[in-house]
Amino acid sequence: MKTGSLVVAIALAAIASPIAAQGFKPTKPIEFVTHTGPGGGGDVFARGIAAAMEKEGLMPVRMQVVNKTGGGGLTAMAYLAEKRGETHTIAVFTGIWFTNPIMRKEATFTMKDLTPVVRLVLEPAMIAVKNDAPYKSLNEFIDAARQSPGQLKQSAGSLGSRDWVVRQLLMSNTGTSWAYISFPGGGERIAALLGGHVNMMVIEPQEAGEHIRAGNMRVIATVAEKRLPAFPDVPTIQEAGFNIPNVPQVRGIVAPPGIPPEVVAYWEDLFARFIKTASWQKYLADNMFQDGYMRSAELNKFGDQFSETTRDILKAGGVKVAR
Repeated sequence: MKTGSLVVAIALAAIASPIAAQGFKPTKPIEFVTHTGPGGGGDVFARGIAAAMEKEGLMPVRMQVVNKTGGGGLTAMAYLAEKRGETHTIAVFTGIWFTNPIMRKEATFTMKDLTPVVRLVLEPAMIAVKNDAPYKSLNEFIDAARQSPGQLKQSAGSLGSRDWVVRQLLMSNTGTSWAYISFPGGGERIAALLGGHVNMMVIEPQEAGEHIRAGNMRVIATVAEKRLPAFPDVPTIQEAGFNIPNVPQVRGIVAPPGIPPEVVAYWEDLFARFIKTASWQKYLADNMFQDGYMRSAELNKFGDQFSETTRDILKAGGVKVAR
């Protein structure tokens, strides 16, 4: 190396960021963003991770869950995108972070504008009714919807979420219709069902668990590739006779754009250790999650495939796509 080049190299090394030179380690509380309100699936998931991280002593700082609701995930995505380069902020993403930008022209950002970190789980869902509802099966609910078009009600989240997509596919497949009543938080959706104000909901196991164990809800079908071990007598939608695609749900971690590779590597390695802990394994079992760990590069490829699959499902459900 020429003397001049060597001097330049030394100078550049001297002014390199501490992150690049020493690796990254959090030095202040982590802002852990979720797009759902208290009691919603993303909120419950984020708080479950934060609690398990603390129990296992894996983090040198606290993880503070921050709810950025609105726009079916678009508000949280925009918030994260605008924190470009911020190394102490991460977020829980779900399938709606892929779905909504596909559907909505007003979406300012897509997942391609953020930094993929890890995929953590694949999640089934359950179609549930109140314990004293007259529907003992999904077929009976569909028959009731056929007899009273537009009169039954589904307690639900935002347009574009999995429960909305499942509804679109079922209505398209059966020629039926029922109302979709959106609530900002999971707790409100559940309260509407248990209070008898709506007739049905598509709900994740982690949200419904305590109510099912208490006997407040009845599961009439599952949204999954195969029957759930906890509900061996409950058929999947396909087993119930409805020829619609299985609607996937995925949960994982994403970060703002423009963060250094060392920060991504830190989170990848942290979650690689985290998923092996007893706390996380118990959390998976308790919530009927499937382990779906992927590192950043794999997640980036998965995101492209997931978006294409989602786009096809939306089209099959009669939904106009924006991109």
